[in-house]
Amino acid sequence: MRFNRQFRFIYLRLIRLRGHPHELALGMAFGIFMGMTPTIPFHTIIAIALALSFKASKITAAVGTLICNPATIYFIYNYCYKIGSLIFGFDHKTKLLGPVVEAINHGEFLNIITTIFGGGGMVVAAFLLGGIVLGILFAVPSYVIFLYFFKAFISWHKSRKLIKA
Repeated sequence: MRFNRQFRFIYLRLIRLRGHPHELALGMAFGIFMGMTPTIPFHTIIAIALALSFKASKITAAVGTLICNPATIYFIYNYCYKIGSLIFGFDHKTKLLGPVVEAINHGEFLNIITTIFGGGGMVVAAFLLGGIVLGILFAVPSYVIFLYFFKAFISWHKSRKLIKA
């Protein structure tokens, strides 16, 4: 019974989203892009700032940052570092990732950032560049997917309103 109530709440919040499908999908893409970067305490703030500057949905931008959560953060940061170090051309099997993984396992998210910054400028650059590349790889297809999703959802909602009327 509780699951039905939560599902209903999410359904009602989704129906009440206002905006053009482009705005909603663009906000989601900005959120997913920022969720893939290693700027963990600032994901939502930067995603909303991007949404404001490009006139996208701020709510979907905030929701999109949830792609980075305790279940996915290890994989995201691991691939951020591997991709960035591959682009810069240095060994990605350094000992730096061990303390970062340990901080992730203990849920010490602020310690993750200090560990990354403690590795030096090239390590920070590798994480950021890898995060930007990974963010683009996930944000572009997510924009297209969510654009079609929001178009279909809005047309379904309009047809449902006409049936009720």
